[in-house]
Amino acid sequence: MDWYGEDLGAIAYSGATFTDVDLSEATTAGASFEECTFHNCRFNASVHASSAFVACDFRRTNFFDATLEGCKLNGSVFTDCTLRPMVVRGGQWRGVTIRGAKLTKLDLSGLDLREADLSLSDLTGSSLSGAQLSGASLRETNLDGVDLRGASLDGVDLAAARLRRTKLDLAGAVLLAEQHGADVDTSG
Repeated sequence: MDWYGEDLGAIAYSGATFTDVDLSEATTAGASFEECTFHNCRFNASVHASSAFVACDFRRTNFFDATLEGCKLNGSVFTDCTLRPMVVRGGQWRGVTIRGAKLTKLDLSGLDLREADLSLSDLTGSSLSGAQLSGASLRETNLDGVDLRGASLDGVDLAAARLRRTKLDLAGAVLLAEQHGADVDTSG
C-alpha cells in the first residue's frame, strides 16, 4: 500500500498488518488502529490528530518529523523505530514499551506515560515536565539534562535511571533522596 500524502481522515483498522507501507506526509484525524502491526513502515512528516494506535506493534518503523497531537498509543510496542525528531502534543501513551530507543531532545511535556517501559532509552535533553510517569520503568534510562519538574513520579525508581543535570522539583528531589536511603524530614 502507498498512502504517501493521503488524507486518511477517521480511517479504522483492527488486527491488520501493514508491511512496507509509506504513510509519509499522510494525515489522520480521529483515526483508529487497534492491535495492528506496522513493520518497516514510514510515517515521515505525517500528521495525526486525536488518532488512536492502541496495542499496536511497530517494528523498524520511521516516525522522522511526524506530528502526534492528542493521540492515544496505549499498550503499543516500538522496536528498532526512529522516533526523532518528532512533535508530540499531549495524548495518552499508557503502558507503551519503548526500550533502548533514542528519544533525545523530544518535548514530551504533559504526556501520559503511566506504566510505560522506557528502560535503556536515551532521553538526553528531553522535556517530561508535567508528564504522568507513575509506575513507569526507567531502568538504566539516560535522563541527562531531562526536565522532570511537575512530573508525577509515584512508583518510579529514579535510582535505577542515569541522572546528570536532571531538573527535579522539590517532590522529585525528595523521592530521589528517599530512594537513596535518606530520611527526609519535611516538618521544617
